[in-house]
Amino acid sequence: MNKNKVFAAVTNGYKFIFALVFAFLILFPIYVMVISSFKPNAQVFDLKLIPRLFSIEAYIYVIKANFTRFFLNSLFISATVTVVALVFHSMSGYTLARVSFPGKQIIFIWILSTLMIPFAVIMIPLFILVKQFGWLNSYAGVIIPAIPHAYGIFLFRQFFLAIPKDLEDAAVIDGCSLFQIFYRIFVPLSKPITMMLAVAFFIANWNNYLWPLIVNHDRDLWVLQVAIASFVSRNDTPWNAMLAASFFATIPSIVMFFVLQKSLVEGIKMSGIK
Repeated sequence: MNKNKVFAAVTNGYKFIFALVFAFLILFPIYVMVISSFKPNAQVFDLKLIPRLFSIEAYIYVIKANFTRFFLNSLFISATVTVVALVFHSMSGYTLARVSFPGKQIIFIWILSTLMIPFAVIMIPLFILVKQFGWLNSYAGVIIPAIPHAYGIFLFRQFFLAIPKDLEDAAVIDGCSLFQIFYRIFVPLSKPITMMLAVAFFIANWNNYLWPLIVNHDRDLWVLQVAIASFVSRNDTPWNAMLAASFFATIPSIVMFFVLQKSLVEGIKMSGIK
């Protein structure tokens, strides 16, 4: 018994050390980013952990660069894509999991096969379609192409397949329609997987750079990542301002993770349900 306690204590000690080292590797770059944003631009590459001179010139530069507009653009696009995608993906997943119709398996395989197609392959055809629809330099050009994604449909389908059919049969006996069964039974039960996908979709669109850069050339429609990249110049790049803007860019993702941490963990556990 004593040997088991000693072994457990040693194991817990190694786990604690590993967690501490892992946390340090994650948090140290964030600390360097934040502390360097308070340095004058000439001292950004000075790797001292505590700057010799604190300066807020980077944050003044960011405010003058219309940073709030870019922040709100990213927030609006990310939130819209997340909400609309969750609605359509959950409905598609429910249909593929619980509704019988001809060709259902073929449609599911076709949707799932799109996961194997890199974005670089469809980027030019997608740009041509967006241009023909007149969505260049608009929110629609960024939002609408980002909504359909096989990943969300697949996870919702797998989750809905695991729900007992008795619940559905009971709802049918009570006179519920197909939509009422989906809305009143399946949607509340899918909260963990919904929260997990909400975090994934939001962060993916929040960090999106290439597609917004291609579609929107109007400065007023720039997202945060494009605006940060625009700070780079040939002659004088305000590295401290880029770090300050990057610090602000990490805040929504961090807040979402801590607020939805419990649901995120539950969703990851349930994502493997068949």
